[in-house]
Amino acid sequence: MKIITILLLCCFCFSVFSQHNSVNDKLVIAHRGASGYLPEHSMAAKAMAYAMGADYIEQDVVMSKDDQLLILHDHYLDRVTNVAEVYPNKKRSDGRYYAIDFTLAEIQSLLMTEGFVVKNGKQEAIYPNRFPLWKSKFTVHTLADEIEMIQGLNKSTGKQVGIYPEIKSPAFHLQQGKDISLAVLNELKRFGYDNLDNKIFVQSFDPTELQRIKQHLMPKLNMELKLVQLIAMTSWQETLVYHNGTSTPYNYDWMLETNAMEKIATYANGIGPWKPMLINTKMNQQKPKSNGLLEAAHQAGLVVHPYTFRADINRIPKYVQDFDELLHIYYYDIGVDGIFTDFPDKAVQFLQKNKDKRH
Repeated sequence: MKIITILLLCCFCFSVFSQHNSVNDKLVIAHRGASGYLPEHSMAAKAMAYAMGADYIEQDVVMSKDDQLLILHDHYLDRVTNVAEVYPNKKRSDGRYYAIDFTLAEIQSLLMTEGFVVKNGKQEAIYPNRFPLWKSKFTVHTLADEIEMIQGLNKSTGKQVGIYPEIKSPAFHLQQGKDISLAVLNELKRFGYDNLDNKIFVQSFDPTELQRIKQHLMPKLNMELKLVQLIAMTSWQETLVYHNGTSTPYNYDWMLETNAMEKIATYANGIGPWKPMLINTKMNQQKPKSNGLLEAAHQAGLVVHPYTFRADINRIPKYVQDFDELLHIYYYDIGVDGIFTDFPDKAVQFLQKNKDKRH
């Protein structure tokens, strides 16, 4: 399938879905674009997410060797590109191919596909029922490329879809001599994102860097943007702390305490927890209940945008019958303000069907 055909399909989708779907202030955030249908972070996935009626579209941002801001979920290339075939000698000692070791021109010479892992020397799609590996032609693009497309679509459609960039692994970038946070903020300001009224959230898993952004970088640049503290399990090693040439995983455990929300509110406007972090499931309960974290966040003035809601048959929790029931529990029973989803069309349709409900 050619890219032009995909984009025409996106235009068709736009004619199907209604205008801006944000009913009752419940947001749909397209996780890596419409990544349930097209390769994550491809321009086609972003165009489709826009056409499906998402309120915000997510951009994961990493940096290249020549200081370009790239849209990639990881700061390495080997999970979604053919870098191992094209540049077999450029991997690091851990076997990964880091974006920061390649120029933009080198990266854009690669083919990009659906996420995969290598087992017994064979590539296997992480989500086998999604877009097939190595079909059509996709490439990595820059933050500027994506913002230009979204702002262009906002002009041509009259809608106001927001952006939701994540600064990926800022401590790693700083350790490699690159201030990715400053570079991202400068790029955002160049495109007119500089105040709280703009449709943008800036997110990161790194609390130290978010505090630096809030207290130092944004004042220096005369900017004030909404910040979101992403929350991970410590075991994921999402953020590393570098000290004297060694690195240790940042401990997120304190963030899961309800009294942590007031501290987070001193530097952020919201939290982005993994969705199980908001619930308390017991064997004798038919469906989960809030564990109090959301209420504490709201009490502290924080919005709550959990991740990631996937409609793949093996990704729906056992405590619900279908994806709509999962959405209902989080949007209305627990009361989240928005969700990250690979399937923005399904969340848009759900909110439209339930537009008379209240928080």
